[in-house]
Amino acid sequence: MFKFERTQAVAPILAALTGESLPYLPENTLITHIPAATSRVRDRGYDQAKLLARYLAGSQGLPYVTVLARSGQARQVGSSRSVRLRQIEGVFRPVRGYLIKGAEVLLVDDVMTTGATLEEAARTLKKAGAKRVNAVVFAHKQ
Repeated sequence: MFKFERTQAVAPILAALTGESLPYLPENTLITHIPAATSRVRDRGYDQAKLLARYLAGSQGLPYVTVLARSGQARQVGSSRSVRLRQIEGVFRPVRGYLIKGAEVLLVDDVMTTGATLEEAARTLKKAGAKRVNAVVFAHKQ
């Protein structure tokens, strides 16, 4: 519903509930999101992971910063883990690298299926100098 029916009003509620269950986050933590493909943002009218990340950052009193850009748009729905891992390789690039170096990063995504997207994004952030990358997802699809 949140993802496909333009129901943005639920984002602050989801973020607040999730924020309550997070462990302590160090002060040098920055919160970012897995960027959606441009075509998906255009179709939906917003990037749901970005919206969730911004509300979550606000609820935690931590900065929200876009530090990843997406350069590919491979559709992964229905793909196996091995196919997803191949399709997602090299799709992300760091932006604002000076903010990433030495930072603790909390990476936000709306749905995790195999974890391939999160793994690739975390790998990109670690290569850019992130001290540690943790992730939070709002749903796990099996």
